[in-house]
Amino acid sequence: MILGYHKRSILSSRSISVGLTQPFDCNYIAGLQEQLLVIQESELDANLFEQLLGMGFRRNGSSIYKPRCPSCQACQSIRVDVGQFKVSKRQKRTLKNNQDLSWKVTHERTAAHYQLYEKYIIGRHFDGPMYPPSESQFNDFLACQWLPDTFIEVYDQQKLIGVAVTDMMSHSMSAIYSYFDPDYAKRSLGSYMILLQCQLAQQKHKQFLYLGYQIDENRKMNYKRLYRPYQILTAQGWQHIEKEPML
Repeated sequence: MILGYHKRSILSSRSISVGLTQPFDCNYIAGLQEQLLVIQESELDANLFEQLLGMGFRRNGSSIYKPRCPSCQACQSIRVDVGQFKVSKRQKRTLKNNQDLSWKVTHERTAAHYQLYEKYIIGRHFDGPMYPPSESQFNDFLACQWLPDTFIEVYDQQKLIGVAVTDMMSHSMSAIYSYFDPDYAKRSLGSYMILLQCQLAQQKHKQFLYLGYQIDENRKMNYKRLYRPYQILTAQGWQHIEKEPML
């Protein structure tokens, strides 16, 4: 529930309506509460979304939000500088181990996408807030009314084994969510699909690949620092990180 909203001049070219949710249990750090800033505009598009991405916002379905927790700043927006991205030795091994797979970009959502998502949530996230999966939850989470669908599909011969839901903007891409067949867990397909997104962003001459929020306190969410160099959004702006100890 939105407590209220007001116009804020968060963009240089316009003022937009921003709401604040009531506090609710944090999905990432046990025992904490979180609140979200939610964009309340009726007319949204890719250009506005790209500007908001640069300010630390994210999308869930057709909604654009940003954590605004009064006592916690654990969620840090992170993006890869695609032009400077360097594949690590570990990532080279991941690419080599999956060189027998094929992939393609599609803009059509299919029944196979949900079937794979359902298998993934049941097999990998049965203890999380997305369980049990449903088609309505899947569509509400990933589909967007004001942005065309873009999917990176990964195949083992003719079998769909991975999907990376990816937003495409003029100057950047945003990794929304990736899921894969749990039977292929040993292949590190989550990492593989981020590498595919980096590769696609380079092919499309994009500047950044946004990876969402880096949460160091959450073991399942702290892998994004492995894609370097990257940038973290701080109070002083985007901070460039070249090297640091491996996680």
